Amino acid sequence: MSLGGVIVDSGNFDWAASGRFPEFTTPDASYHGLVYTEAFGKAAYIVKARVQLMRDIGAQAAPMNAFLLGVGIETLPLRMERHSSNALAVAEWLANHPKVGWVRYPGLKGDKYYSLAQKYLPKGASGVVAFGVKGTRADAQKLMDSLKLAAIVVHVADARTCVLHPASMTHRQLTDEQLVMAGISPTMIRLSVGIEHIDDILADLDQAFAQI
Repeated sequence: MSLGGVIVDSGNFDWAASGRFPEFTTPDASYHGLVYTEAFGKAAYIVKARVQLMRDIGAQAAPMNAFLLGVGIETLPLRMERHSSNALAVAEWLANHPKVGWVRYPGLKGDKYYSLAQKYLPKGASGVVAFGVKGTRADAQKLMDSLKLAAIVVHVADARTCVLHPASMTHRQLTDEQLVMAGISPTMIRLSVGIEHIDDILADLDQAFAQI
């Protein structure tokens, strides 16, 4: 896995007027007394980031990480389309399951954020679906443990389907009462729906529900 980011700089911040950033407004001895604001104007920040910070602290991705990020970005639209369509199908399937008490997914009709999702996320509402199992905390844990395709990890946006039971994993130190106060029911399951074939994902859920 690689982690990266981007610098977004409009160039409109007045480094000189602020009086708080001498590294931009006084001579840089490592570049023969260059003063970034005087030499580059609006481009002062981004030039300094490239010529000094990149040189001194490595403010850029390593070659292999850059390659992996590039490959990931190239296929991101395709993957998100699949994540979103799979998640919607899973949410609709769960909403009609007799052993499911509730489902939360903004792309699901009836969800309180449905209208906002249609406005701001017209191409899909991501791959994250949360639902509550009818039954006990133990039932939710058994469901999660019974899944065969889905991986038991805390990840989101992985290419594979991932499952999380917060009450026994990320929030296991809380009591059931504290979980409810935090907005997490003891029977809640979170799915980060992957890009596998939807029939395989639903078949995995179906066999897992049959165990409880």
